[in-house]
Parts: sequence; structure tokens; C-alpha cells
Amino acid sequence: MFHWVRLKKLCVKYFSELRWHTLVAALLFYTVSSWILLFLAGEHALLNASDYFYWLVVTGSTVGYGDMSPSTPAGKLIVALYVIPLGLSIFALIIGRIASWVSDQWRRGARGLKPLNVSNHILIIGWNEKRTEQLLKLLMKEKQDMPENPDIVLCVKADIENPRPSEIEFVHVSSFNQDEDMDRACIATAKTILIDNPYDDLTLTTALYCSKRNPKAHKVAYFEDENLVGLLQQHCPEVECTPSVAVEMLAKSVSDPGSSLLHHDLLDVEEGQAQFSVELPSNVSDLSVEKLFLGLKRQYNATFIGYSSPQRLNHISVNPNFDDVVKPGNKVFYIAEHRINNIDWNSLNL
Repeated sequence: MFHWVRLKKLCVKYFSELRWHTLVAALLFYTVSSWILLFLAGEHALLNASDYFYWLVVTGSTVGYGDMSPSTPAGKLIVALYVIPLGLSIFALIIGRIASWVSDQWRRGARGLKPLNVSNHILIIGWNEKRTEQLLKLLMKEKQDMPENPDIVLCVKADIENPRPSEIEFVHVSSFNQDEDMDRACIATAKTILIDNPYDDLTLTTALYCSKRNPKAHKVAYFEDENLVGLLQQHCPEVECTPSVAVEMLAKSVSDPGSSLLHHDLLDVEEGQAQFSVELPSNVSDLSVEKLFLGLKRQYNATFIGYSSPQRLNHISVNPNFDDVVKPGNKVFYIAEHRINNIDWNSLNL
């Protein structure tokens, strides 16, 4: 009696956890014990290795094709009282465990708990509910016109699931400043990092961390308080800081009616004209603003509005003179109905 109680406790311990090695051990025991019982019953026609494996799977899973079956009375009893009941239980456990594992993997992905393996992606750090949802919508639209079609990764601390599970990658972290967490979002290989948190102090510290982990990435940080912009750019001048411009747009609309509609149209990629940028390739000769302006308008129906140089990261020359020169490596800003890919720069220089 004592040994039976110990055996019962041991079985409950291992089968309640349903670990893979427990299921494999149970399957092996079932396979070997069934073979031995059939051998003792004289069912030698079923015991050939390939035939036995096929018959056991078909019988134990209760599929029962009937092309192979026991012929002796003892063999029939063994199959009816041992092989089928035990096989059905083990197969149910295995199928249930596989379904549970698949479901768990899907849930881990939806909750952002799985590490990613991406590079040259757009990494969005922070969650601002409706604003972030709108940002993702616009980025998905922009992504369609990008030749490289980069992955979009959303990295959050908020207790949410992936808001766009079929469109973006998702990572949930406990801190935006811990290497172990941020490595799951592949921060070191991101091409663009956009930081937008509900609190400006968190945006500031996250931007400092991102500059350290990935100095080559294009980094953009959004601030409600413009005073923090200068503080961040003192330490990280390469970070593009975007302060809130809602008040400025309101004031501009008072003195120049329709200004807010114009700004919205230039930022909205869904309809109307939008603002884009492109880098002048290194294999192209210097271009005058006059040739750029006239060439883009004539050939692509696009309006040149300004340029910036790597030497002055946070300065854009808007509405420059015709005789200004744009050099390779400079960023060209223009307005067009769609993003223009594969611009023939040499033809603009004619």
C-alpha cells in the first residue's frame, strides 16, 4: 500500500506539470509495453518495426483504418483494454501540449515577450494611446512608398498587447534603459528610432540611452516642453527634436487663415500634397537650387522647398536663393503627391 501511494504521488507530480520529457517517457513506455504484450499474445504479424509503428499510431489515436488488426483473442483484449484507452490518453496529452505551446508562443508574441531578429527597422519607443495609433497608421502608409520596406517595431512599457499584430513587431520591456530589454527590440541595428513618451523626462533619458547604444541611427524625439530640447541637443546634437507646435499653428491660423489646413495637408500622407525628403547621392555633381527647383517641377511635378547639410544637422535652408549650391550628402526637401523614388539627378543638372 505504501509503495502504491508513493507511485501515485510520483505520477501526479510529473503528469500535472506535463513537461515534454514526461510525455516522451510515457510515449516510450506505452510503445514498448504494447509491443511486449502483443508479442506475448502471439500477434507477430503486427510486430514488424514499420508496420508496428503505423498500426500503433492509427490504433492508439482511434483513427482505426482496419487494414491491420489483432487476430488472437488475447491480442484483441490487449488492444481493447490497454492499447486504445492508454493510447487515446497519451495522444490527447501530446496534442493538448502542442496546442498549448503554440498558443503560448502566439500569446508571448502578442504581449511582446519574445526577442526579435530584425535590422534596419523603424523603432518606436513609447506609447501615447491614440497619438501612437495614428503614428503607426501614418508610418504604415509611408512604408508602402519606401524602397527598402523596413520593419516597424513598437517598444512599450505600458501593459498592452500588439495594437497591429499582423502589421508591426511588438516588444514589451520593463525599462527603456536596460540593455537586456532593449536588445530584444534590436536597438543596435535600428535605422530610425522615434521616441515619444507621455513624460518628457523619460523621453530625455531614453534619447540619451539610444544615442549611446546606436549613434548611427536617425533619432527623433518628441517633447511637450520645448525647454528640454536645448538640453538634449547640448549632449546629443544628432537627435532631431520635435516640440509640440499646436500653439504655434493656432497663432498662425489667426493671422493667416487656412495655415493649419495647409500644415495638416503637408503632414498627412493619406491625401493631398505631402512633404518628403531625399539625400543627394554621392555620385552626383553639385546642383544649384535653380536647377533643382525647375527640374523637380518640370520632370516630377514636385516643389523644392529647402535643403540641409550634415555639417548643420538642426538647420534647414528654406526657400534658398537660386544661386545656392546643394552638394552630395545634403538632404533635399520637396512637396509632391507621392514620394519620388529613383530620381534621375543627372538629368536635373542639364
